[in-house]
Amino acid sequence: MVIKVFLASSSGSTAIKKKQQDVLGFLEALKVDYAPLDIACNEDNRMWMRENVPVEKKPTNGIPLPPQIFNEESYCGDYETFFDAKEDNAVYAFLGLPPPPGSKEAKEAYLLENGPVENGTIVNGTDDAEDEENLEAEEENIDDDTLKAPVKEEEAQEEVEDEEAKGEDDQPVSEEEEEEEVTEEAEQEEEDE
Repeated sequence: MVIKVFLASSSGSTAIKKKQQDVLGFLEALKVDYAPLDIACNEDNRMWMRENVPVEKKPTNGIPLPPQIFNEESYCGDYETFFDAKEDNAVYAFLGLPPPPGSKEAKEAYLLENGPVENGTIVNGTDDAEDEENLEAEEENIDDDTLKAPVKEEEAQEEVEDEEAKGEDDQPVSEEEEEEEVTEEAEQEEEDE
């Protein structure tokens, strides 16, 4: 994949020159392969750039100014979107390139996908094998889950009834009533023998 950066080599605008230098300098620092394409000296480059910048990304006058960045035929953005990606440590995502291993962007992408890692173990996340197992288990238990809801309601009703029954038996009683109860139980035992 080649990153195409459309530039104007003979621009009279110092703002455009600074933006172009910023983009090229940053790409060089990241060691990203790119092809600078001059729109000032090459009419084909200028026409291709103007035709391939999406309509919603063109300025109100309809003529996009350099630098414009593409990944092959895919539009990435202009200087402002590049700058935003640079500030968010998401330049590789902006360019449509995989981040190099060990880069901050690669680490952030890994954390978003897998969760934090401590001592080589995923924390608050799962690996792909666990995800597949969980998905399969969920698919198998779809029917079971639909049956569980009514059972839970019935259990809850039984618990309420049990509590009400306990409430009747667990009423506070006076000592006299308690003695009478013990006496009645003793008499009942004697009669049974």
